Amino acid sequence: MDTAIHSVAHRSLPTSESLRPVPSAQTLSVTATYHLSETGRKASLLAGGDGRGRQQLSVQVPTTRLHLVAVDVNGVARLKLQPRFELADDQRVVRHDNPPTYDVPPTIEDLFKDAARNHELERAYRTERTASRNNRRDADRDRRSQIAQDFLSDPNQRAMVHPVPSPTRCFIAIAGGRVMFDASSDVGPARELPLEAHRRFRADLRARKERNLKLRSEQLALHEEKKRVIAEWASTRATEEQRSRYAAGVLPVEEVIEALTEEAFAGLNGQPRYELDGAARLQAHLRAATGRADVVVGPTDLHVAGVDASSATSGQWAVVRQLKAALPDADVKLREHRLSWRRDPTQPGLTMFGALVTRQVGPFIVRREFAVPER
Repeated sequence: MDTAIHSVAHRSLPTSESLRPVPSAQTLSVTATYHLSETGRKASLLAGGDGRGRQQLSVQVPTTRLHLVAVDVNGVARLKLQPRFELADDQRVVRHDNPPTYDVPPTIEDLFKDAARNHELERAYRTERTASRNNRRDADRDRRSQIAQDFLSDPNQRAMVHPVPSPTRCFIAIAGGRVMFDASSDVGPARELPLEAHRRFRADLRARKERNLKLRSEQLALHEEKKRVIAEWASTRATEEQRSRYAAGVLPVEEVIEALTEEAFAGLNGQPRYELDGAARLQAHLRAATGRADVVVGPTDLHVAGVDASSATSGQWAVVRQLKAALPDADVKLREHRLSWRRDPTQPGLTMFGALVTRQVGPFIVRREFAVPER
């Protein structure tokens, strides 16, 4: 492989002639730009000027005043009149980007004075901006350090998952939005935060995967147990017709659960069941309450809100105790059913009560609700 040779152009060293001292009487031609107000434009016309609002003239600036001159990258020298800097009432230096405006055409010395004032105020402005920027940077560093310390000291805190935390960068949600932490630019605790946030994120992923695998295993075991119980029921207590359907794989699980429910509550066959006739009961209730015989409540018009009853009459409590005595292993609760009309919820509703009995039959949970005396 041939070696690549790069040619480098070197600047010639300054000669003694180019370094000769500049005579003190030498001047530099500089452009001065300013505006005239309407009063100033009138005064300019009276003085024989052009009366234009924007004035631009060439000024000879001696070398002793070159600090009042700014030279851009194109080599154009301008008198420091723009931007303007003024001292506000609160002693802050304020910057204005437009040129100064005069009511009277200024003299060369006036322009020099304004340029000198601009030069001094510009230095103060830059000093204030630098101090303000440093203060903001310090305050932001302190704030980020405090957020990082709170995060690192609290193992329950997590970084935002979108975008995904990496070992070098993450986002933390705070009250005002979100804050990005970057290990390549942050310092102190803030630099340590991304790696810890990434570690917690990965640990959460592993823990969630383990929980899902455990839950899946439990669900599979429960499913196998349900299949075993159904197979046992089909072989011992099902009818011939049900066995044939089970053998063909077309026996509904709901039918098996209903049969198991009948077996679980066989000892309560003499106890009256809670009737699911809420639509008819609410219709009769609304007709009696409103005096309107044309009120019709269909099954789809009925809204039922069920909650555990907060109180019980002696008759209702007697039924609850009777059910508990008959099925000691069952859970018995007095339930309150609040019926209302979907078409007009402002109409008076109806409250009904029932005793809900829940039993565990192998892997199945079966329920049945029984009637209790009305209040």
